[in-house]
Amino acid sequence: MGRQWVSTCSILLLLSLVSCSSFASAAKPPYLKYKDPKQPVGARVKDLVKRMTLEEKIGQMVQIDLTVASSAVLKKYFLGSVLSGGGSVPSPKASAAAWVNTVNGLQKGALSTRLGIPMIYGIDAVHGHNNVYNATIFPHNVGLGVTRDPQLVKKIGAATAMEVRATGIPYVFAPCIAVCRDPRWGRCYESYSEDHTIVQKMTEIIPGLQGDLPANSRKGVPFVDNGGTKVAACAKHYLGDGGTTKGINENNTVISQNGLMSIHMPAYYNSVSKGVATVMVSYSSWNGKKMHANRELITGYLKNKLKFRGFVISDWQGIDRITSPPHTNYSTSITAGVGAGIDMIMVAYNYTELITNMIYQVKNRIIPVSRIDDAVMRILRVKFVMGLFEKPLADLSMVNELGKQEHRDLAREAVRKSLVLLKNGKSADKPLLPLPKKAPKILVAGSHADNLGNQCGGWTITWQGQTGNDLTSGTTILKAVKTAVAPSTQVVYSEKPDPSFVKSGKFSYAIVVVGEPPYAETQGDSLNLTIPAAGLRTISNVCGSVKCVVVVISGRPVVVEPHLAKIDALVAAWLPGTEGQGVTDVLFGDFGFTGKLARTWFRSVDQLPMNVGDAHYDPLFPFGFGLTTEPIKS
Repeated sequence: MGRQWVSTCSILLLLSLVSCSSFASAAKPPYLKYKDPKQPVGARVKDLVKRMTLEEKIGQMVQIDLTVASSAVLKKYFLGSVLSGGGSVPSPKASAAAWVNTVNGLQKGALSTRLGIPMIYGIDAVHGHNNVYNATIFPHNVGLGVTRDPQLVKKIGAATAMEVRATGIPYVFAPCIAVCRDPRWGRCYESYSEDHTIVQKMTEIIPGLQGDLPANSRKGVPFVDNGGTKVAACAKHYLGDGGTTKGINENNTVISQNGLMSIHMPAYYNSVSKGVATVMVSYSSWNGKKMHANRELITGYLKNKLKFRGFVISDWQGIDRITSPPHTNYSTSITAGVGAGIDMIMVAYNYTELITNMIYQVKNRIIPVSRIDDAVMRILRVKFVMGLFEKPLADLSMVNELGKQEHRDLAREAVRKSLVLLKNGKSADKPLLPLPKKAPKILVAGSHADNLGNQCGGWTITWQGQTGNDLTSGTTILKAVKTAVAPSTQVVYSEKPDPSFVKSGKFSYAIVVVGEPPYAETQGDSLNLTIPAAGLRTISNVCGSVKCVVVVISGRPVVVEPHLAKIDALVAAWLPGTEGQGVTDVLFGDFGFTGKLARTWFRSVDQLPMNVGDAHYDPLFPFGFGLTTEPIKS
């Protein structure tokens, strides 16, 4: 009996030890190298890729729009990325917290997959966090190029990164490093200059967005500071997007290889050397060959020669647009695009068709597995480098960064430095600017004087932008004038005054603010580049009767020569964004005009394309032109 009891006890003890050890092993998950932040990035990437099925790999290569995304879709298809296209938002005027909750909700779907690979959320933040209500809207690049101030642009990158992170987003489709060679192009305002050397300087926005590259970094390896205040950047659109014939968007850039390399390529050298995480391919063609299918330039040059180790992303439905009309013979376009070296496909909507087609092509050896592996390794490399595996979910700790006063002050400084004074007085010895703050009565007129949407331009809240004052928060130029002048100065506003009103008004001077309506991409292509007729009438009606300064709000130089004689002072303000006080700071002499044209201002569109250095160069205002004023000492 005693021996039996001992034996029974031994068995019970053994069972208990076995069960404890099983419990311990169940409690502690198995070691996975790719989840270990102490491991080198390369080792983590290799470890994860070898664990992935074909479906999981292809899922990583797919980016869909928010409007078709859900946590269930991300989980089912193992999707690697979601984006907000222009105007794609959780809800109209959504708060930073609403954005964070939306992004986190989708991320939880990605994290619930077998391997728990986080998705990367991307958004167009091309002049501040421009899709988001209450964000600071900075001047568009056409104005920033005027400043020739890389440190200013770096600060703008840092402020933009903070505002983007405030909404839980870690990836931006910026900067656009196009070299716009023809202002008829509807994206010319997204380009810093017609001169590649200015565009190269402005790539300093990349360390502003991503963080400063550590001293010992290998060339071409992506870098994003993983402290939670920086974002992955995207140099775009590779290559030659700003050189198309007549500036027609998504068209053909006809240029020699030497011309392509010496004008359109240099800013990519700078971007890659600064550790840019991603590069977006251009819709356009080079000498008839679609860039989305150009293996020689994407794989041969960018990846192999420049040693770019981040990932290459298509533009919105860029694979579809390899053919004309788009999406015809789609499977051939997929073969061409992926074969050219595109790693992530911004498919937007029809993701199931893309995934099914890609799986078929790999299984039938049309697309080699090695090409899929290269794409996935590049995508995972960026995700590991930026700390997405360690901190995939955002919190609400940064929501107050959105539209922060310090960022608005920075935008205001950028506006001041981006203005170009083209004319000051009908004779040089009688300048009109700076304007006196103290005057009995002044007139403010024009379609853009009290219109925040016009002031911001395209890519603001919606893709095309919108006119009016309800789109976001900011300060119109009229409001800024009222704040700037002396309390005793009467400010009269009339959008479209008739000549008799102006003549009888006894105004000391007038500020006329006119320009282009908001537009983006192809909708902005223009063969005439004229200010709308209503704006020209306002110039005639006002400037015929009273001393006037005309402030032009536009994404590019426009036709002004026929109207120049009647204008006393002319200011190019480009697309200044939400901080209109930057304009009045300089008009009224708190600061001087310092900006110099980063684009040639033509006389007539018949001269186009015309760029600095051309043999036949006869502009109205040459590249580098800009009158200066001294600030008034108060």
